[in-house]
Amino acid sequence: MRAYLDTNVVLRFITGQPTEQALQVKALFVAAGQGKVTLVLDEIVLAETVWVLSSFYKFNKDSISDVLQALIANDGIQMADETGALLALTLFANLNVDFVDALVSVHMGREGTEGIFTFDKHFDRLPGVKRLTPGGTPPA
Repeated sequence: MRAYLDTNVVLRFITGQPTEQALQVKALFVAAGQGKVTLVLDEIVLAETVWVLSSFYKFNKDSISDVLQALIANDGIQMADETGALLALTLFANLNVDFVDALVSVHMGREGTEGIFTFDKHFDRLPGVKRLTPGGTPPA
């Protein structure tokens, strides 16, 4: 069996709360580790998890990156672009940028695109990204 994970399931696994649901999730992850089920973690769910952990649970960026990288490494967890997700989590933690911005930069690099139209100066911290300002001089 193969099934997607929702953010609330990932959060129960990480936070252990509420206890009853967290125990159910733990059993699911054990089953995944035994090959009984394949759990798919979508980038959108990963992004929402990052946001909830930072905004509601007040985890710091290093903790978020560490716990999610460990989650992604679990047997039975699949992602379409695991390498890209891990890189985005590292950029998020190390360069003090938003996770979604880091993820966008990973997508840009994979596609060979260096320019992004944005007002967000944090993109200047991301390697290989050229920030373009809307309304400025059009790129050549």
